[in-house]
Parts: sequence; C-alpha cells; structure tokens
Amino acid sequence: MSEEQPLILVTNDDGITAPGIAATVEVMKKLGKVVVVAPDSPQSGMGHAITINKPLRLDKNHQFGPDVDSYQCSGTPADCVKLAVDKVLHRKPDLLVSGANHGSNSSINVIYSGTMSAAVEGAIEGITAIGFSLLDFSWDADFEASKVFMHKVASNVLKHGLTNGTLLNVNIPKGDLSEIKGIKICRQARAKWVEEFDQRQDPYGRNYFWLTGKFNNLDKGEDTDEWALANNFVSVVPVQFDLTAHHAIGTLNTWDL
Repeated sequence: MSEEQPLILVTNDDGITAPGIAATVEVMKKLGKVVVVAPDSPQSGMGHAITINKPLRLDKNHQFGPDVDSYQCSGTPADCVKLAVDKVLHRKPDLLVSGANHGSNSSINVIYSGTMSAAVEGAIEGITAIGFSLLDFSWDADFEASKVFMHKVASNVLKHGLTNGTLLNVNIPKGDLSEIKGIKICRQARAKWVEEFDQRQDPYGRNYFWLTGKFNNLDKGEDTDEWALANNFVSVVPVQFDLTAHHAIGTLNTWDL
C-alpha cells in the first residue's frame, strides 16, 4: 500500500443515488481518499456484462460533497471499474469497495451480481477488492450496523492485504448491531434458484414473460455463508475469478483426447 493516504474506489450496482453507496462512502472516508464511479441507474443482476455496442457516458456528480470526486457512468458496474482505472484515477487504488448492495449476494448470487462483478473486475486489474451486501432489498434499508462491519473488514484488508486474484464477498444480516453475533469466514453454499417464468399479456394481447422463482439451499453444512446469515452472523467468503476446476484436470487427462 502507498505511504500516502489510501486511495479507495467505490462503486455499486444499485446506482449512484442508492442509500447503500452513500453509507459506504461515509465509512470509506474514514479510511482514505474516496473516489466514486458508479452507474447512473440501477444495474442489479447485470453480472459481469460490459458495454461494447454503444458509447459510454461519464459525468461529474457532486452528491457526496466537495471532498469526494464522484462520477456517474451510463454503463454497467464492470464498465465503471474499467473507466475508473483508465480515465479517472491517477494511480491504481489501494482498495476497491463495491456496494453496499440492497439485498443478498450470498451463495450462487455471486455469479449474477453486478455488485460482485465490479469487485471481481477490480481483482482482475490487480486491485484489492471487497463486495458488501445487506440482506434488505428495501430502498429505505438501515445501514447503521453494516457501517460497523464495513469499517472492520475494510480496515483489516487495508492492513493485511489479500492474496493476488482473491477478493471478499461480505454479506451482512438485516438488524441492529445488538442482533448480529459477529463475523464468520465461510465457503459459498451450494444453492440455486428454481426459476419460473410467469406468462402474461400486454394491452395489445402479446405474450411476455416475468421472471419469478424460489431460492433453494441444497447445502446443510454449518460452514457456509447461508448458514452464517441464517444464524445472524456476517458472512465473509474469499472469492477467486479463476474458474478452473483443478480437481478435474487429472480425470480429463485419462481420456482418449
């Protein structure tokens, strides 16, 4: 980490006006110099999408006060990180923080999450990165308890660093500080969405489909993020973007290929 004040890039997927990112900026200002580059509109569920077929807009934003350089971007969370690194920052930041998201990004949700994809993009760029999420989808969600845990995790990451190619997925239960039991280092639970598409008709009689579904936790282990959250612990899962199934290489090498 640089000897000067840590440079912290903050982004999200709920959009730059979301209360969650405001809470994050408030916390990160206590730890370093904050620069915000975030989507100008909600981008939840975008995963690691990037914009390749239309121009990107990047405009100055002043909502976080004069001591925070802030920009709103017309693209995805991953776009925001790419633009921040290439066009906004004078050097690679010491930390990238994505969130805090309104809603869970535990278990398989890490794949679909724009919040976590922004953090992954940072890790790909060699930036130490964390994604924070609160288990409350409400726009009026209370982030007071989350601020305590965001500060604790981020300050430790700045102090100790992370292994290259690794980032943290941090999910925080809904509730006040007295209800949250502490922090658990976890593995990602084996779970999936059982999806259904509700078929409807528009006023012109044309069919359209609305995604619905239920979350199915298939993992009964007590070392998972889902178990931790169900038992009022903050879950911290180390994540990597190398998707290689290393255990399968030996088996594939026995094939007649």
